[in-house]
Amino acid sequence: GSEGLPTAVNITWSSINFKTILQWQPKPSGYFYTVEIHGQTSDVKRKCILTSETECDVTDVLRNVKETYTAHILSVTPAEMDNFEEPPFAVSEKFTPYSQTVIGKPEIKNYSQEGSKLNVVFKDPLTPYVFPNGSFQSIQDIFQHDLEYKLYYWKDQSSGKKDVTTKSHNFEVNVDSGKNYCFYVQGIIPSRRENRNGQESMVLCTSVGRNILDEYGTEVFIILAVIAVVVITLAIVLPVVLCKRKKAKKARAVREKELLNGV
Repeated sequence: GSEGLPTAVNITWSSINFKTILQWQPKPSGYFYTVEIHGQTSDVKRKCILTSETECDVTDVLRNVKETYTAHILSVTPAEMDNFEEPPFAVSEKFTPYSQTVIGKPEIKNYSQEGSKLNVVFKDPLTPYVFPNGSFQSIQDIFQHDLEYKLYYWKDQSSGKKDVTTKSHNFEVNVDSGKNYCFYVQGIIPSRRENRNGQESMVLCTSVGRNILDEYGTEVFIILAVIAVVVITLAIVLPVVLCKRKKAKKARAVREKELLNGV
């Protein structure tokens, strides 16, 4: 019977921007898994029925993101799915999407540095959940005032980092005019005890007044210098070589003429 089947171990919840994957071990042999999601106030929902995989996307049954869930991972054989006896199962740790999902990377839409002002505009990460009109909800739509963003910025090639916080989708900060700055944006939920800081956006840098040596360093200068030397050398040597070849050709023609006259 199913009583002797192995049960799942190392059960983990992996969730970014409310897309939630349940993972466990071991790979089944001679049996299958079925996942049951138990909420505190909601009905039991089954996912990944009779799967031989060791992960299951449970995003769509966690729509009440503030509810706390546990997963029961049942070890079953197809013939016993209709039995009234409860199959062996393992229980996950509790999971509350609202307090445990990781905030993903914000997307930098555009940025500019004009004079002493650095402007950065960014977008919220989207979630798998949709509005009635079919458009995807952003993490801002779900977290609302619990979510804020932090801009970290520093002078290019400097280690001194500053930061500023906003609840909107753009930053405007004072910087040194004519100096290049690098920055990234990160979502933060201050009310959380854990997972307060989200993933960092890509690091971008402005290029105000940046010349080719700032951009690529001395390597470019060396390459340009070598090219210049080669060009100058060719400009001097080539005319000399051509002139000598011309004189040699002329002398050969004279000798051939003299030989013909002698004959």
